[in-house]
Amino acid sequence: MSEAGVIHDIGYQRYQGPRLGRGAALGALYTHGLRTVFGLGRSAKSKIFPWGVAGIILLVAVINAGVRSQTGTWLFDYFAIADRMSLLVIFFAAIAAPELVSRDIRSGVLPLYFSRPLRAADYATAKVAALVTGIWLLLGVPQFVMFLTGAFTTKTGMKGVWHELGLLIPGWGYSLLWALLFASISLLVASLTGKRAFAAGGIVALFLMTTPVVGVLNLLPSQTAHHLSGLASPITLISGVEIWLRDRTDIGLDIGDLGPVYAIEAVCLIAACLLLLLARYRKVASL
Repeated sequence: MSEAGVIHDIGYQRYQGPRLGRGAALGALYTHGLRTVFGLGRSAKSKIFPWGVAGIILLVAVINAGVRSQTGTWLFDYFAIADRMSLLVIFFAAIAAPELVSRDIRSGVLPLYFSRPLRAADYATAKVAALVTGIWLLLGVPQFVMFLTGAFTTKTGMKGVWHELGLLIPGWGYSLLWALLFASISLLVASLTGKRAFAAGGIVALFLMTTPVVGVLNLLPSQTAHHLSGLASPITLISGVEIWLRDRTDIGLDIGDLGPVYAIEAVCLIAACLLLLLARYRKVASL
């Protein structure tokens, strides 16, 4: 009886197609991440919360637009929709960020992602871009609905349309600032654990538990403490930037002459969170 082994041809073949490289991998990861943010390609249960939040914000924008079409005045402008819907944005980010990164940590697929050609920086970039896009669309689409109402009800023709567009674009910029800050903080927190419930709870706690600190600082007798109090919470930090850029005094936050300080902290906080997120995934990739 021969002890020689037998080789069976079961049809495996080498890949002969094009090798698209890092750019295609990053694009695919971004597209998949954006779909994940809105629950696309997943069960109906996964779509309920993100689309429910999007529907509520859109409904508020439609009501606001309807009031303007009838009375000629807004309930709130392009900037204020983000401020008014801040709680919904927090919960949206708290659900989306763990879906984007915590699931990968728990399932142990990161070593496969980082084998080749995708790098840690590519992975972090794709995830941040997906969540930033998702949050921006969450606010930007309702703002566009408000713009359409203003453009179609203007009584000054194209001059009125251009004026309305000049109001919309800064509003979109403000929504982008919200998206960058919320996405960078949320993804950093979510990247620290593979348990989505813990990640979501940590994100909500970080945003909501820092808000009372602002109130405590406002109770101090020091005027400087009052002006600096908004720096203690991401939500009031963004409001401080808006107050500085638009010279508003009706938001309920007194920043004095420290507007540039709020802008600098916002930029530094976003940059710090992104750098820490990158360092986190570089550490994973090196294991």
